[in-house]
Amino acid sequence: MTNRIAFQGEPGAYSHEACRNARPNMEALPCRTFEDTIEAVRAGEADLAMLPVENSTYGRVADIHSLLPKSGLHIIEEAFVRVHINLLGLPGTKVTDIQHAMSHTVLLGQCKSFLQKHGIHRITGADTAGSARHVSQAADRSLAALASPLAGEIYGLNLLAEHIEDNSNNTTRFLIMSPESDTSRRGADGMITTFVFQVRNIPAALYKAMGGFATNGVNMTKLESYMVDGSFTATQFYADIEGHPDDPNVELALDELNYFTTNVEILGVYPADPGRK
Repeated sequence: MTNRIAFQGEPGAYSHEACRNARPNMEALPCRTFEDTIEAVRAGEADLAMLPVENSTYGRVADIHSLLPKSGLHIIEEAFVRVHINLLGLPGTKVTDIQHAMSHTVLLGQCKSFLQKHGIHRITGADTAGSARHVSQAADRSLAALASPLAGEIYGLNLLAEHIEDNSNNTTRFLIMSPESDTSRRGADGMITTFVFQVRNIPAALYKAMGGFATNGVNMTKLESYMVDGSFTATQFYADIEGHPDDPNVELALDELNYFTTNVEILGVYPADPGRK
């Protein structure tokens, strides 16, 4: 055991914050890409991976859904992180000193009101934590970063303004991945089952496959589609449902799903996080 949890991004990224919140006793291992994050676990360099799957404002995280089935890893937990955006500057600076703010383009778009109010121009950076690191290394007192409180802590920046995002409910959902599955019943808020499947090439196959969940009273909280290997004719679906595969109603629904689909694969059975509420 390495006692490490891998994440994509630089130290201070929101994924790093998710690692610290969910696994405070584990060392967070930064990785360049999502593929590198998964490979770190497969290679034994980390025990777990923290992967963002969707954001309440911007929807699903690109590429994640197609990476998960091929990863060889299993979802054992979910975690929710409120995306609090802060204006971070060099020690001794004030908001009135700032003329430019640097961050990932997504975060820049989430703070339009604040930046316009204070006449601050936007500069696109590679990512949030990298922008904070750049500001800490620059000798420019007119430049600030938009990033997490953790990034300010790591790079020695002052908090000039906090929670400046336009959308106060902006939240990112993460999945904690492990080489070993855990289907035990745990948690106080019920269980979530995540799976992928392809429908058979028959009329109304998707409608019929989904019918089993409706007739058996199983709540499907997510259903998304994406192309397989760039093909316009091969579509894979990613789904989250409430319940455990051993629940009688879930078992019946999955049996009906199998009849109308191919390649059904359960990616994880894990406790619902209280952050869902």
